[in-house]
Amino acid sequence: MINIDLNSDIGEGFGPWTIGDNVDESIMALISSANIATGFHAGDPCIMRKTVELAHQKGVSIGAHPGFRDLAGFGRRHINTTPQELTNDVLYQLGALREFAALYNLPLQHIKPHGALYMHLARDSDAAHYFVSTLHKHAPELAIFCMHGSAIWREATTLGHPVVCEFYADRDYDLSGSIVFTRRVEPLDPEIVADKVLRACQEGKVRTVEGADIDVEFSSVCLHSDTPGALPLLQAIVTRLQLAGITITPPHQHK
Repeated sequence: MINIDLNSDIGEGFGPWTIGDNVDESIMALISSANIATGFHAGDPCIMRKTVELAHQKGVSIGAHPGFRDLAGFGRRHINTTPQELTNDVLYQLGALREFAALYNLPLQHIKPHGALYMHLARDSDAAHYFVSTLHKHAPELAIFCMHGSAIWREATTLGHPVVCEFYADRDYDLSGSIVFTRRVEPLDPEIVADKVLRACQEGKVRTVEGADIDVEFSSVCLHSDTPGALPLLQAIVTRLQLAGITITPPHQHK
C-alpha cells in the first residue's frame, strides 16, 4: 500500500491582490498539507488567519512557507544576505504563523522555504547549515520540506532533523535531478501531469527534459497553486492516485 502526501502553497495573495486562479478553498479540499505564505513574498495577517481557519475546517496539516523579503518579485528573485540574517527572517515569519495556528489549536507540521529561498538553501551549504542547526535547536519536531540530495536535506539528515522530500508535479526535471526554473509556467495537460505523478509514485522515476529517466525519492507531491489551471491539475492527480489505490495523507501519518 502506498501513502503519499499532497501539498500546495496556499494564501499567496496580498491585500486585495491574488496570485493564480484564486481557488485556495477548492485546492484545500484536495490536499493533505498546506504551505501557508507568511508575509515576506506573499500573504498578510488577514490572509494568514483566513487560510489557517480554512485548513482547520478541512482537516489539512499546515506548515510555514517563508520567503525572501520580496513582495514585488513574489520571492522568486535571489537576495544576497548572510546565513544569520536569512535565518532570522525565516524565524520571524515562522513565529507569525504559529500565533495564528494557536488561535485554532493547530500544531505546525512543517516548514517549507519558498521560491528563490528554497533554491538558495538547496545549494548553499553554509546557509543551509546555519538555518537547519538553528531550527533543530528551536523546533526539532518541525519537518523540513525539501528535495532529496539537496544541501538542506544533507544538513537535516546529518543532524537527525525530520525531512519530507518532495516531487514537483508541475515542474520539469533535468539530468541532475534539479527542477528546471521557469519564470512563467505555461498551461499543462492535467492527464499528462497525472500520469507523471502516478509513475513517480509507483516506479520512483521521472522523464527529464533531456529525454532520459532518473530516479526520484520523495514522500510528498507538490503542485503550486499559482500554476495556471492548478485546480484541474490537482483534481486529475487526486483521481489518478485514488484509482490506483494510493492513499493521500499527511507525512506524519505515513507508515
